[in-house]
Amino acid sequence: MPDQPIARRAAIIRDPVHGDIAVSPEELYVLDTPEMQRLRGIRQLGTAYLVFPGAQHSRFEHSLGTLHMVGRLVTAINRNRGLAPRERIGVAEEEARILRLAALVHDVTHIPFGHSIEDESGLLARHDTAPRYRALLAGSTAVGASLDRLSVRREVLATLLPDGEPDLPTVPPYWREILSDTICADILDYLRRDAYFTGLNLYYDERVVDYFMVDRASGHLYVDLAKRGMLREDILSELVRVLEARYFFSERVYYHHAKVAAGAMLARAVAVALVEGGLPPELLYACTDGSLLDLVAAHGPAGDGAAEHGALIAGYRSRRLLKRACVFPRYANMAVQEDLVDRFFGLGGYDERRAFERTVADGLRAEGMADPPQVVLACPARTMQLKEAHTHVRHPAADGIRPLSGLGDAIPRLGDLERSYRDLWRLYAFAATDDARTLERIGSVVTALLPGATNVYRPQAG
Repeated sequence: MPDQPIARRAAIIRDPVHGDIAVSPEELYVLDTPEMQRLRGIRQLGTAYLVFPGAQHSRFEHSLGTLHMVGRLVTAINRNRGLAPRERIGVAEEEARILRLAALVHDVTHIPFGHSIEDESGLLARHDTAPRYRALLAGSTAVGASLDRLSVRREVLATLLPDGEPDLPTVPPYWREILSDTICADILDYLRRDAYFTGLNLYYDERVVDYFMVDRASGHLYVDLAKRGMLREDILSELVRVLEARYFFSERVYYHHAKVAAGAMLARAVAVALVEGGLPPELLYACTDGSLLDLVAAHGPAGDGAAEHGALIAGYRSRRLLKRACVFPRYANMAVQEDLVDRFFGLGGYDERRAFERTVADGLRAEGMADPPQVVLACPARTMQLKEAHTHVRHPAADGIRPLSGLGDAIPRLGDLERSYRDLWRLYAFAATDDARTLERIGSVVTALLPGATNVYRPQAG
């Protein structure tokens, strides 16, 4: 692939969200690598299509959309620079070239259902860690070799990774902020894309893109909320609206209970394959949604666990999802949440989760249940992927350019959003039955085994 000639002409790709997206010959060259084409087979919202049937859009489309939004942000930054050249700087053509290529490959390290397997269950390191990016964008891969041929691989890596990574050039703060800040090209694409394909009317005003600029003194991407000493409340409202849209998607889509149940089934099947079935983790990095299920099914455990492992995969394929037996939300369990996360979250908690589930089964047998259904505990990370509002602003109540998150006293709505995010945390016990009485009995046994924890869920028949 890297020896393939670079196209002589640019292309226009029609996108249902943004309309026509212009793609340069160099970008087409990178886009045509096997690693980038694999993203066509990875749904952007993972298991959400089982709840919102239209959510079939892929990370390939999102990568194109993020590239497009980088272009729009660069245009706005350069226009705003002309209005105050002593205070602001623009983005040079070569910088924009690197940023667009970084946007194109920013999700190339994703595995199928990655947020369920990595973020919500902690089974593997996140997709955006340095080892994952360095491995997949190495010169030995087709996509890495294509970036090498374009003489931008190290700069792209420096943009995607945190500051201070060894052997990489130093890049200005705004390079990373354009691509991966709290409000950035990434989120500005996926919020509109997710709204379109889920059918939820949770849009932000596209005009918010026009407010961004780069501060000459600090090199930060920022939004100016001050005008003649007064707060531009209209601009502030647009920024908060983006953050609110992200919260509402988290509430209604990303952490919908049926999506979480489906993700818990997949995460458990993957965990069993990794821990008991000898599945090498690196094989997951080349999978699509479909091939992951086949791979995990081929690495089932021997013995008694084989039937449960197969039932999870078969149940997922036919959308026979596990049902909620009990739910322990943060708002009712603040005193014990930290202990629950320390005990059950992540691959390190695998043995503890399995032992707990076996204890639940033993408790049900002791109550006379001859063949207890499979129970799966799902414990997410403490922060639920909360992103503080790091986007920089100039606010009349503060000196200089600073992150939104440091202005909580002046902007109470930000504090409300952060608290709401934290309250999305829930520890679930799911079970392979839809019988309300059985679910209630399971909930009773689970709750008794978690002293101090409060279950708020009551199964209903029908």
